[in-house]
Amino acid sequence: MQNLFKFDKLNFITAGMPLRTGKGSYPAAFDVLKEMKLDGMELEFVHGVRMNDEHRAFVKEQSKDFVITAHGPFYINLNSKEEEKIDASVQRIIDTASVAQQAGAFSITYHAAFYMGGDKQTVYNQVKKQTKRIIDVLEREKINVWVRPETTGKATQWGDIDEIVNLSKEFEQVLPCVDFSHLHARTAGQYNTYDEFSYVLEKIGKEIGQYALENFHGHLAGIEYTAKGERQHLNLEESDMNYKDLLKVLKEFNVKGAIVCESPNIEDDCKLLKDFYTAL
Repeated sequence: MQNLFKFDKLNFITAGMPLRTGKGSYPAAFDVLKEMKLDGMELEFVHGVRMNDEHRAFVKEQSKDFVITAHGPFYINLNSKEEEKIDASVQRIIDTASVAQQAGAFSITYHAAFYMGGDKQTVYNQVKKQTKRIIDVLEREKINVWVRPETTGKATQWGDIDEIVNLSKEFEQVLPCVDFSHLHARTAGQYNTYDEFSYVLEKIGKEIGQYALENFHGHLAGIEYTAKGERQHLNLEESDMNYKDLLKVLKEFNVKGAIVCESPNIEDDCKLLKDFYTAL
């Protein structure tokens, strides 16, 4: 997997179609990206993995010039108390990876699990066991996309930075998706300084390897949170998210790959991030 995708820079992409797409479809969406000089799009399969053949072919064609990633459905819990829900979750991740590859994506992400009252080690072992099932199928079917559990925004959800990094060390095809806003919300205000951002990237580079910073897939938005974690996404300038220091750190570490903007005003904040980063 390591040499599958080569990036020469950090790309700024939108979470789903830009708002300016209106009622248009993928062709209109990519026209907006082109016009705004943005770098690509995350396909949002959050309500189910649905994308017809025509759209898959069109997006795959666009992937020659744009960076494509995909986000799996929200109804995933690899630690469900019910076996059939675990099986359905495993299948949703496999489906996401399969369709993503057909559409030219380099990487998929998803929220992997909830603790459901279990202790961290037990839940980790369960997520690892189910991840093995997923990777076995992808290897057998030659589906070559990075599989990335995402850092999550609430303490009830599996997916702090240690868990995500540790799982990535267990499987060659697994890497982190670092949602910086989630890390910030999950800890009710930490992970928002130059040093803390540096710590995250240093940890990934040292523990997984430099290739993890050269094939990066991250999320960023403004975020509102309480002591219990994430409440909702906000536009960057309406939040306390220290995106400027984060972008400085990403540049300093020479991170390559994709940052997905998940702010409510999707493409405007994506442009804000790209312009600030480019000016550094």
